[in-house]
Amino acid sequence: MPDLKEAWQLAWADLGLHAPAGLCEELLVAYEEPQRHYHSLQHLAECLAHFDQVRHLAQHPGEVAVALWFHDAVYDVQGKSNEQQSADWAVRALQAAGAGEASRARVLQLIMATQHHAEVHEPDQQLLVDIDLSILGATPERFAQYDRQVRAEYSWVPGLIYRVKRKAVLKSFLDREHIYHTPYFRERCEAQARSNLAAACA
Repeated sequence: MPDLKEAWQLAWADLGLHAPAGLCEELLVAYEEPQRHYHSLQHLAECLAHFDQVRHLAQHPGEVAVALWFHDAVYDVQGKSNEQQSADWAVRALQAAGAGEASRARVLQLIMATQHHAEVHEPDQQLLVDIDLSILGATPERFAQYDRQVRAEYSWVPGLIYRVKRKAVLKSFLDREHIYHTPYFRERCEAQARSNLAAACA
């Protein structure tokens, strides 16, 4: 796993900017909130580890890295605007650091793409979405742990309702022609993701 502080410094160095003081610590605290079981430091670290492998594929690597740091910065398990609030926080931070309007707008769109509601066509968005969904193509053991972690986050939902809704979400990924957009993740994760999802939906 990457050193989180080093990854943070590299992200801002790629942007040619200095991060606002204390911001990294604020984010690390946010990712350790008690309601988080999957959307935690483990998930952030896994995403950043994947990004280390594909940094060279990003058009704006600093923006993708910062978007990964912020994509789950706000996580209310019953909230409907987590991505928007996370994106707004990122934009405020970038503005405070002196990032240009175009860069701020791209980071906002990167984070909003992790809603996974709409097809994404912009290459950096495709890369970030694939990183966020890399968990689907993890080892069966890690996928099973992920499944338990998501259930723990939704412990307030009755069992039958949860199982029906969870199966619908997982099947929506399985029903896609391709789960992953980029050749890198398609080659490495697609087959395992389909195996994991089929087993979970069975």
